[in-house]
Amino acid sequence: MTKSEKTRQFIIEQSAALFNKKGLAGTSMSDVMEVTKMAKGGLYGHFESKDELCHAVVDYNLGKIAETVANAVNKASSAKDKLFAFLEVFNSPTQYPVEGGCPILNFGTEADDTSPVVREKVKSIILQAQTTAANIIRKGIVDGEFKATFKAKEFAIMMFSILEGGVLIGRVLGTNSQMKMMINMLKKEIEHQLE
Repeated sequence: MTKSEKTRQFIIEQSAALFNKKGLAGTSMSDVMEVTKMAKGGLYGHFESKDELCHAVVDYNLGKIAETVANAVNKASSAKDKLFAFLEVFNSPTQYPVEGGCPILNFGTEADDTSPVVREKVKSIILQAQTTAANIIRKGIVDGEFKATFKAKEFAIMMFSILEGGVLIGRVLGTNSQMKMMINMLKKEIEHQLE
């Protein structure tokens, strides 16, 4: 990494939580200057506009949650354990693995009507998450772990929708109890699908 690339990455990392908490519109370049301890000229030397920084920060935050899920899933061996590991990433909305809460939820809610670029980034990560869960199920069916009637795509969509809804509810209520109940319901359904 060149010095310029390192500085650019530093700006993204230092401001990632700020944008995730305050939102894309709610975060000013003055806020970024404060957390990075950089002058405005220094910031604009690495990002042509606030939008360019926003897009980089969205990529960074979405990448962090995708990486967290992938790491958890890859540590498990059976399809059931992989799905359980996926679920467990989301089990504590009040102590979310990305500072400021779920960037899928935060950026998706803000950008659905305001930023087509960010909307597409969030859409892509949602579809990626659903595909990951569906592929785990399909492999489990092929390996004889799950029943052939287990509807992979439908369950993956339902599972991810429940998780995102659970994150919202948990963060608003300030409790993990309802998410834990939802995850237990999903785990029971997964176990019901075992051969």
